Amino acid sequence: MAIVIRSARQEDCPAMMALIQELAIFEKAPDAVTVSMEEFEESGFGLSPVWWAFVAVDGLEVIGMSLFYIRYSTWKGRRLYLEDLIINEPYRGRGVGKMLLDRTIAYAKEQGYSGMMWQVLDWNTPAIKFYESYRATLDGEWINVSLNFDK
Repeated sequence: MAIVIRSARQEDCPAMMALIQELAIFEKAPDAVTVSMEEFEESGFGLSPVWWAFVAVDGLEVIGMSLFYIRYSTWKGRRLYLEDLIINEPYRGRGVGKMLLDRTIAYAKEQGYSGMMWQVLDWNTPAIKFYESYRATLDGEWINVSLNFDK
C-alpha cells in the first residue's frame, strides 16, 4: 500500500464530494448533502477559503480525506475543527484514517492551535474506539444546535 497524504487540490473536489456522499449514506442521511460543487470549490479554493483538507491518495485515486476549519474559543483560543474524516469503505481498517488524523494533528500543532474538536455519532463504535486510542475526550454533556436558512 503506497498511500500518500497531501494537501487537497481543487481538482480533488469531485472525489471529495463522493466521499462526503459516502459518509452521508453511512450516517443514514443520504439526502442531507445539499452543497453544490460550485459552493464546495469556492469555499475551499476561492478568494477567501473557509476550509482546508488533506487527502489520502492511492496512486491517482483519492481514497480518504480530513476536512477542517479554524474555530475560535473564547476560553481556549484558536482550535482546529475537524469537520470530516472519511475513508473510502474498502480502505477502512488499513491505517489510512490514522495517517490522515496524525497529519491533521501535526498541522494543528504546527499552526500553534490550542487543540482540536470534532463530533462522532454515538452509535459509531469503531470511530469512537479509534478516537479513544488517541485519548480524546468524548463529551456527552453538550447538545448540538443548528439553525438552517432556506436559500
